[in-house]
Amino acid sequence: MLAVELHTHSEASYDGRDAVELLLEQAQAVGLDAIAVTDHDEIWASREAAELAPEYDLICIPGMEVSTADGHVLSLGLDELVPEGMPFQDTLDYIRDHGGLAVVPHPYQESRNGVLANITGDELSTADAIEVYNSRLLTGYSNRQARRFARKHSLPMTAGSDAHVCEMVGQSVTWVDAEEPTVSGILDAIRAGQTDIEGKRTPWHVSLRQAAGGVRRRIVNRLGIDSD
Repeated sequence: MLAVELHTHSEASYDGRDAVELLLEQAQAVGLDAIAVTDHDEIWASREAAELAPEYDLICIPGMEVSTADGHVLSLGLDELVPEGMPFQDTLDYIRDHGGLAVVPHPYQESRNGVLANITGDELSTADAIEVYNSRLLTGYSNRQARRFARKHSLPMTAGSDAHVCEMVGQSVTWVDAEEPTVSGILDAIRAGQTDIEGKRTPWHVSLRQAAGGVRRRIVNRLGIDSD
């Protein structure tokens, strides 16, 4: 079984903070085998992480968090930008047609661009996998809803810390029973549903700090202010 972190953000995200080296250092420190850097509508940091990962004895799964017209979707295993703004189903088709895995994160969290605010359950059931544990939670209810949905529709399940600061990398782990310790081996195992989920809640004060930092960076970026 491989310990895999499938949902993290670096400084490449408008609401991320840290360089990929810090994410990789944390992943190594907490004993992960693999990590995906999934920035919002950006791929350059994930590519950088993939180049550096062997220095940290890690497998890096290229990816990004795509802003579809209907909410967020994780593209995993695809080393290129997925166009943002497409409808949910078109985004899934694009990811698959280019060899990637389409995972839906926090589908029940409307305030965080969960897709179920805009699509039906039948449409959601066409995803390759559902993120059923996201560490950035308040009550855990939306995670339980996602898990029930995945079980009802026999969909593969994943977990993700959704870390926006490096110290939260590894709060959630997807244990993957892969035949080989490679990107393709991990993705094939997820597709087959060969996963177990383990997760811990992000402390509320860290979530608050992440959110506040994201708002500040978004304002800085929009106004073109030098943050230094």
